[in-house]
Amino acid sequence: MSISTILNKFDIKHADIIKKYQEEGKKIIGCSPIHLPVELVYAAGMAPMGIWGSYGEIARAKEYFPAFYCSIVQRIMEMVLDGTLDVLSGIMVSTQCDSLKALGQNIKRVYKEKNIPYIHVAMAQHRKIEPGVDFNEIQYRKVKAQLEEISGNEITDEKIEEAIKLYNKSKVLMQEFVELAAKHPDVITPSWRSIVLVNANYMDRAEYTEYLEELNAALREKEVVPWKGVKIVTTGIITNSHSLNEIFEENDMAIVEDEVAQESRQFRTLVDENTGNPIRALAKYLGDIEGCSLMYDPDKLRADMIIDKVKKSGADGVVYVQAKFCDPEEFDYPIFKKALEKEGIKLVMIETDQQMTNFEQARTSLQTFAEML
Repeated sequence: MSISTILNKFDIKHADIIKKYQEEGKKIIGCSPIHLPVELVYAAGMAPMGIWGSYGEIARAKEYFPAFYCSIVQRIMEMVLDGTLDVLSGIMVSTQCDSLKALGQNIKRVYKEKNIPYIHVAMAQHRKIEPGVDFNEIQYRKVKAQLEEISGNEITDEKIEEAIKLYNKSKVLMQEFVELAAKHPDVITPSWRSIVLVNANYMDRAEYTEYLEELNAALREKEVVPWKGVKIVTTGIITNSHSLNEIFEENDMAIVEDEVAQESRQFRTLVDENTGNPIRALAKYLGDIEGCSLMYDPDKLRADMIIDKVKKSGADGVVYVQAKFCDPEEFDYPIFKKALEKEGIKLVMIETDQQMTNFEQARTSLQTFAEML
């Protein structure tokens, strides 16, 4: 089977995925950013579905948030208010930043009237110490009880363990895909790379894993063609805009690594297996994650991680995709910039939001950056 044929399996409209779930009689649980216990949803026999990263108009959400609020959060609220997410059987929202906390409370109020269950996922800031893991385990057991009530199914430890192993398998395959994509930027363009990685948040994970095994096998067999363009590492919350990825392609920029919340940040860390307490393993997983701007990270390891990715991948520079009005990312940037400048690594920052229709400023910045590299 050709690589293009396999890639087309990932290019599915989210509406079609929802329709497929509905035809199968499967309930759907919406999942906000980021690091939510989706394995518990899967173990309940339901479909976890990412609700972040869509682009479109933001109008009614401005009644709930000021104009200078995170556009990712505002876009989720817009879909809640316009009925797009009424197909959900429940929605999980984390508390990993102040914007998400406010989002959760607003959704809870709106969905109470629509009789759609709201699942609050509180997370300990001090996530690495034992009391932090204890707290997260207690919260996850509350989440488990809510998911059992929604699904009507008992979530056994065996089912959770099976889900952890399936998700870990898919994460390893995604890690391999990122390495293979860096070797074959002639076929895995920024657009295709984004489609493959982001759709893990929407597709059935078993089906996704099967397709990714096929794709990786085909890429391993493909002859490596030397890349004559620019190699970059991307970082940010989301970089799934088709317009943005087209600009990368116009300037012969290949993404050879990333540290993006919607991409590698979700699969670079595995959950411990065969612990005898899979819920606690999921709670501990939160403490194993490094370099995430939305999680307490006093050592700010993200910059060191990016520097290491640049050196190992042979990238020419880094593109920092700043989600407009995302405070955690804005706080990280000065530290990040200073660290990269010290290493002599070229960096450009571009700003995006979820209702952008004009990317000309980003186009000019990236064109200039590509020429400089």
